[in-house]
Amino acid sequence: MIYRIFAFLTIVAVIALSLLLSGQRSGTPASTAVQQTGWGEGYSAKNAKLVQTGTAGSPLYTLNAATIRQLPNAGQVQLTQVQLRFRDPDGNLWTATSDRGELEQRTQQVRLAGNVHVAGTLSGISGPAQISTAALSVDIRNSIVSTQDPVQMLWSGRQESAVGLTANLKDHRVDLESAVHGTFTQ
Repeated sequence: MIYRIFAFLTIVAVIALSLLLSGQRSGTPASTAVQQTGWGEGYSAKNAKLVQTGTAGSPLYTLNAATIRQLPNAGQVQLTQVQLRFRDPDGNLWTATSDRGELEQRTQQVRLAGNVHVAGTLSGISGPAQISTAALSVDIRNSIVSTQDPVQMLWSGRQESAVGLTANLKDHRVDLESAVHGTFTQ
């Protein structure tokens, strides 16, 4: 009789211990999955090309990047080794390159940082315009390129430097903000 009670208690203990351990194991993968997808759903890609088209189907801009990672909760796309190509309202092609960048999805603004270079042609100006700076914002919707950082600009044989720049590509206007220095040769 004691043998049967001991066997019964052993079986109950094994079952209870199994249930307890299996409950602990089922909790572990859920926390691991949260850690793996902690930045939320979205997309990421390597050596990617992102093309934003307008209502007529023509490209508003093209982004090439070594990596693209969408942060949907922030409404942003993070980029590395960026090449941005876009056309101004006159149809002139502009190219901007940088080490990294962020695309604000709602506003169609691209913020570039690290070794930023921009090149393109302004209508009515002979020769290309080139801009170099540490950080720059490109507002695709309004065709405005701007920075508050020190900037170097080479434009139609004229070299200028300043701290801060706003270039309105629609109005063909470039404003250098402060500490302006320029060299003009004919």
